[in-house]
Amino acid sequence: MDLRAWLLDAQSDLRTRLFRQVIDVVPTQRWTEQVDGGGSSIAWILLHLARHQDLAITTAIRNHPPLYLAHRDVLSLADAPTSAGIAEREDAAVASAPSPEALVTYVDAVFRATHEWTEKLSSMALDSIPDTARRLEQLALLDPTEFDWMFTMWGAKTVGWFVQWPAIGHAQNHVGEALSVRNRMGLSPF
Repeated sequence: MDLRAWLLDAQSDLRTRLFRQVIDVVPTQRWTEQVDGGGSSIAWILLHLARHQDLAITTAIRNHPPLYLAHRDVLSLADAPTSAGIAEREDAAVASAPSPEALVTYVDAVFRATHEWTEKLSSMALDSIPDTARRLEQLALLDPTEFDWMFTMWGAKTVGWFVQWPAIGHAQNHVGEALSVRNRMGLSPF
């Protein structure tokens, strides 16, 4: 199997599990529920997962403004900071703002853009190091002092790292988290 095929399969599997095992199973009226009185809600996990993948692929690698900026109005987050959804800790006001339909549209747009980019990926590009700090600050409108952890963690990393960690590994962790939330809601299909 070639690397591009493996990456496409991994991304497709993530999207399929997220949609079939979480989005299609958990009633939308429960998406902002914090199970057991804490932790992340389904809405927050969806937004957070998409924001990181969007920043990694669209902005850090492809040198474009994140798709999030074009979706902010529809997500009812036009007045929220441009950093909404990035932190690990849930902001209940941000998580509850988007309609489920708008949130799914954004998540789907991010997965679709990642898939389309990966289809054209050359393995030679994986070793290149993008100018991440400039791109996050100028294109994503993120404050390097507010997100020093991200600027530090994502600095001087290769395209391969962005594909491996924020787009696949980080997303995989949060799909697992969403499955756990679903199960704690008593909605496990097993």
